[in-house]
Amino acid sequence: MNKKTDLKPRLLIVSGPSGVGKGTLLKRVLSESGLPLKMSVSATTRNARPNEKNGIHYHFLTQEQFQEKKNAGEFIECFEVFGRGVWYGTLKADVNAGLDEGNFVVLEIDVKGANEIKKQFPDAITIFVKPPNVEILKERLQGRGTESDEAMKNRLNTAIEELNHAEEFQHCIINDNLDKAVEQFIKIIKENL
Repeated sequence: MNKKTDLKPRLLIVSGPSGVGKGTLLKRVLSESGLPLKMSVSATTRNARPNEKNGIHYHFLTQEQFQEKKNAGEFIECFEVFGRGVWYGTLKADVNAGLDEGNFVVLEIDVKGANEIKKQFPDAITIFVKPPNVEILKERLQGRGTESDEAMKNRLNTAIEELNHAEEFQHCIINDNLDKAVEQFIKIIKENL
């Protein structure tokens, strides 16, 4: 049991298309909720973006390192995404350490990964974050300036596909007003703990 809240630590799965603002939303929730929430740090084979730090934003692994961990069964889930040889995964050790510390472990993952984790942790709280509309999502993705035209097209197609899975999650938040989305997110967590 969690010493701070006397509640059983659980997983909190947060998903939604790339560019919807999950990271910004979660930063605010972590700082404002007052709950013992801990972000799980995903592993990836993609290159770090400017200002991203290994072990904080992601565990940046080579293809070989990732495959070694995959072959050793160290991931709860892992998938190749965007069809370009980039892998993402959730390390069992990180999740278990967070739960053992009495935290509610937050996983920011794609729909495929979320579905895999829900099978293993059926009591997880699941939240899907949606954009107000697809055009705004496209503008946000283009505003990053980190993608080639082909990569942008793949991300947008994947995002549209992921939006079709929103109903598979217990809760849905439309991220059109950050303050309102943060408030709604915290309310969902507190109602489900």
